[in-house]
Amino acid sequence: MTDQPSAPVTGGDPLAELDEFSIELPSWAFGNAGTRFKVFSSPGVPRDPFEKVSDAAQVHRLTGLAPRVSLHIPWDLVPDERGGFDALAAHAREEGVSIGAINSNLFQDDDYRLGSLAHPEERVRDKAIAHHAQCVDVMRATGSRDLKLWLPDGTNYPGQDSLRARQDRLADSLQQVYALLDPGMRLLIEYKLFEPSFYSMDIPDWGTSLTHCLALGDQAVVVLDTGHHAPSTNIEFIVMMLLRAKRLGAFDFNSRFYADDDLMVGAADPFQLFRILHEIVEQDAHLPSSEVSFMLDQCHNIEPKVRGQLRSVLNVEEGLAKALLVDEPALRAAHEAGDVLGANDVLMDAYRTDVRERLADRREARGLPRDPVAAFTASGYLERVSAERVGGTQASWGA
Repeated sequence: MTDQPSAPVTGGDPLAELDEFSIELPSWAFGNAGTRFKVFSSPGVPRDPFEKVSDAAQVHRLTGLAPRVSLHIPWDLVPDERGGFDALAAHAREEGVSIGAINSNLFQDDDYRLGSLAHPEERVRDKAIAHHAQCVDVMRATGSRDLKLWLPDGTNYPGQDSLRARQDRLADSLQQVYALLDPGMRLLIEYKLFEPSFYSMDIPDWGTSLTHCLALGDQAVVVLDTGHHAPSTNIEFIVMMLLRAKRLGAFDFNSRFYADDDLMVGAADPFQLFRILHEIVEQDAHLPSSEVSFMLDQCHNIEPKVRGQLRSVLNVEEGLAKALLVDEPALRAAHEAGDVLGANDVLMDAYRTDVRERLADRREARGLPRDPVAAFTASGYLERVSAERVGGTQASWGA
């Protein structure tokens, strides 16, 4: 199966640009997840990266929108006796998908108690840098372009460490990680307001991430996780600014009520998702030429994993379709006329449009099921893998 099944819909359809849009799925979303109190298990959960990729491929087969799978190292390490990452990349191709971003892990080692890339001790910083060298090796083996770095480093108490010294150490460590990249590779630097540290995070916001990216070079770009901001933050403004600076490299799409809830994208505030996607469409950042990578970063704690990813992909597709329906000439005319309510009406008209049947028609024209979730339920895939995946250890958050 190719990344874009069947022929695209043409003929002036404002939704035709959806044919060029794709979303990257996280391997960890298909494993068991839970809260701080318990990880909940489910039948048929993958036991290794090969089975994670197979589950992700189901989402692409049914939607035509998810041709890449992000890996998390060391959660998705492949032993030599299984053929290593060459075998995993080949398995992905057989399933009709490819390997996307490689995510490093700096938050599950006892040495990282006081930080990783910003740790006061050089030995620990060197260990964290060496881990990224391992991730770059995985990128070479799988054909991945992006190394995604979320830094959990920070402090819990005033005076615990020098805030300036931590930034200096971090800048030096990032320079060493950046030097590992091959031409054409990118370093995606994520930010997060709080957690696991609560007094200060070493990369708490988009400005800090952008500052480090600008110091590193053109191969460093910002990744925006929609759940990593203070309540009421205008995320679409951040999107616009990063696009304007040509430094928005990727999204981690999810949804939140309070903090980093990692719920299905669009679940809590679909209007916010639409507003973000409108800023993306205004700058043509939804097109492959922008090199902005759209990813999901979610944990399906109590809901079925594959269905949760299906719903998430479809939520993004629906939000993007509505953003593509915004009458941009009418919107600009309202701006120029100072017509405040008229401009808002143009935006709201697109948001209130029910696009579900149009999207179903487009899927059917491309040889895809009109209702991917219903098709998955009817396929018996979950029942089959539940019967087959017996023995071994189910993948879960942290494994």
